[in-house]
Amino acid sequence: MKKNLIAAALTAAFVTGCSVPEATDQNTAQKNQTTAVTDKAELGSFGIDLSARNEAVKPGDDFFMYASGTWYDNYTMPADKTRYGAFSALADRSEERVKAIIEDIAAGKELNAEEQLIADFYHAYMDTETLNKLGVTPIKPLLTEINAVSSTDDLTKLFGQSWLTGVNTPIGGGMWFNRLDPNKYEMSLGAGGLGLPDRSFYLEDEERFVKTRAAYVAHIAEMLTFVGIENTTERAEAILALETKIAEGHWPREKRRNRDITLNQIDRAELGKHYPGFNWDLYFAQTGYQVPQLNVAQPEPIKAMIDLINQEDINVWKDYLSYHALSGNAELLSEDIFNTNFAFYGKELNGQQEPRPRWKRAISQMSSTNSLGFAIGKVYVARYFPESSKQKMSELVENLRTALGERIDNLDWMGEETKVNARAKLAAFVPKIGYPDVWQSFDGLRINKSDLMGNVKNLREFFQADSIEKELQKTDRNRWGMTPQRVNAYYNSSFNEIVFPAAILQPPFFDPNADPAVNYGGIGAVIGHEMGHGFDDQGSKSDANGVQRNWWSDADRAAFDAKADQLAAQYSQYEPIPGNFVNGRNSLGENIGDVGGLAMAYHAYKLSLNGKEAPIIDGLTGDQRFFLAWAQVWKEKRTEQSMLNQLRAGTHAPGQFRALAPRNHDAWYKAFNVQPGDALYLPEEQRVRIW
Repeated sequence: MKKNLIAAALTAAFVTGCSVPEATDQNTAQKNQTTAVTDKAELGSFGIDLSARNEAVKPGDDFFMYASGTWYDNYTMPADKTRYGAFSALADRSEERVKAIIEDIAAGKELNAEEQLIADFYHAYMDTETLNKLGVTPIKPLLTEINAVSSTDDLTKLFGQSWLTGVNTPIGGGMWFNRLDPNKYEMSLGAGGLGLPDRSFYLEDEERFVKTRAAYVAHIAEMLTFVGIENTTERAEAILALETKIAEGHWPREKRRNRDITLNQIDRAELGKHYPGFNWDLYFAQTGYQVPQLNVAQPEPIKAMIDLINQEDINVWKDYLSYHALSGNAELLSEDIFNTNFAFYGKELNGQQEPRPRWKRAISQMSSTNSLGFAIGKVYVARYFPESSKQKMSELVENLRTALGERIDNLDWMGEETKVNARAKLAAFVPKIGYPDVWQSFDGLRINKSDLMGNVKNLREFFQADSIEKELQKTDRNRWGMTPQRVNAYYNSSFNEIVFPAAILQPPFFDPNADPAVNYGGIGAVIGHEMGHGFDDQGSKSDANGVQRNWWSDADRAAFDAKADQLAAQYSQYEPIPGNFVNGRNSLGENIGDVGGLAMAYHAYKLSLNGKEAPIIDGLTGDQRFFLAWAQVWKEKRTEQSMLNQLRAGTHAPGQFRALAPRNHDAWYKAFNVQPGDALYLPEEQRVRIW
């Protein structure tokens, strides 16, 4: 239920030509392509679910509820979910397909090497009888090592092993790209170590946070009983006190987004001089990396963590590590441990009433990039992703590129010198669509059908060894940060690439049989969103080659920042929970992506009409269909707890506010006759137009 610190991550939201890979084996692939072929749109008569609308709501008062209000008012959240919307529906479909793939493999004979890995891991995960007999035994060696800690060096050693143990730690790092030379890898260090979603959960006195902290203490105390610790409430309170000090040392999330202050490269030999009091040699020895140079993404927080490591009671640190060893690995242990962990992280913290079915949790564990995700993805693509979708997506990407190029040419706030650099960056965008050109190899990986924890450790070691081997090599431009069955998309600033996995190229985002207005308002705007990340408040700090440098004139940057500030203020006014607002500054990159991507997609849609008027379909104009498609992409319902977590810990605005991005576009006002006095009406000078 938790994620350890990731030192640097892809900006995610959400044309290379090659043949669709063959299925790994006739036993498992069955038909080469099982996607249904039809001339009819999947949703409604032209690609939009008109029954979801609430036409009693004026579009200008609440465009989200106008587009999806009937669905929203009548939809009941499943007990195993905390949010549901268009993304969730496609994720469910992807999981069902992956389940079919795995079950076919598991039932097959004469499996090839990758199929055997998949079958054995799935069997180990689903074998709850064995897991329940083992209880906490799979992590006993780790707990024994924690119990033996007697010095800060012992702590440092365990912190350095977090990649292997799954333990949340206050100092962590990972290999990423050198922001000043994207052809090189570089370790990035940051601060982590929190069990709650964000520092605000520890530091704010609002009643809901006070109650959450009390529930967290009770949860920690209950978890500690699994390892025979006494005086659990007192020791849980000490862990909370320690994590509160960790939270005090963290930067707010909006500050951690700032690429100017998170670029702090340093030679390894100088690290001890600038960050004394920590045994860096011992720490890096646990990782296996050589680390000739690194980037300290959060300088002051790292120093604060070092002070805590040296000053806090070592016995509290031991309890802290014991708890996080249990919690971080709970889904790999017995059901009583998992259920206890779920009671807090699922139910209390997110409002999820029941755990997801075990097979879905197995698929989630198996489908990541650092698991068997690409082995499964290879079969997924062969079964479910038609080559025609890749070709049509390539055309859409190029149409969006053309549209953005024209928009850059016509910007009245940007000078010609900066426009030259912006055009160069746009021309250099690399689209990746559907699946990798080169598939991940799993040669040498060992999986045992009766040892789940051992399998996860083997995977961690396998991918760590691969990363260590590549550390000093040229960066791999073929790598993907998502598997094909993932319903999402992302922009990678270091490679200046936009990536669209196969699973997102389905309705409501993309339907080859839908009206063009729908596809442009759906996947077209998603393409524009990812392109927009290259020109958002942080992505715009890298050039066409992915190098972080200032390619702007001072005047143009100031003009851009003023528009970005206006958009941040606009989104910061949204209040989904009383007293809790969208963080317009933390979500700024995503909001620029939404508003700019929508403008690019609308421009591309108009170009596609070649000056002709779009037909009226079911009483809706082309512009109305375009904006409705956008709004229904963000159809979403959440538990209140999930909404709060999104506001405090997420980089995206909730879907109900992403659906309101059209209020910054003049065409939306004309399409739906939005007038002064309507709740969403913005005077022209307040409509934010960046790209």
